[in-house]
Amino acid sequence: MRLSSSAFENDGTIPATYTCDGESVSPPLAIGDVPAGAKSFVLLMEDPDALSFTWDHWIIFNMPPSITEIPQGTQPEGIAGNNTRGQPTYIGPCPPDREHRYIFTVFALDTMLGLPEGVAKPAVQKAMQGHVIAQAELIGRYNRQPSS
Repeated sequence: MRLSSSAFENDGTIPATYTCDGESVSPPLAIGDVPAGAKSFVLLMEDPDALSFTWDHWIIFNMPPSITEIPQGTQPEGIAGNNTRGQPTYIGPCPPDREHRYIFTVFALDTMLGLPEGVAKPAVQKAMQGHVIAQAELIGRYNRQPSS
């Protein structure tokens, strides 16, 4: 399975458009090599470099496995979970202290998740257990501070 973006390379810098310093819109994403038997996707965007915990920027589940592209600034078909701010939307990178990694992960599941809109990531992760048949990751980096 593959996850990529036309806006930045894996482990590259996320352009400011997709951050709090720009429009804070979601970047374009492409999903490929989906395994047979996939019934749904889960998409997570996380910042593991936040000061005291992993910051959840975007949570979408029950996405149709037929989705191959998510255009810039769009919420894909599926059900939105709540990000760390308690909102069912995308939050652009906005690191307060140094360069952070932003990890986009798409999971192919062999089921749909019986969860309501607005659940937090732990509920999604618990429901996914035993149902992940493939996953792909894309890492972007962003730093609001001038490089030294």
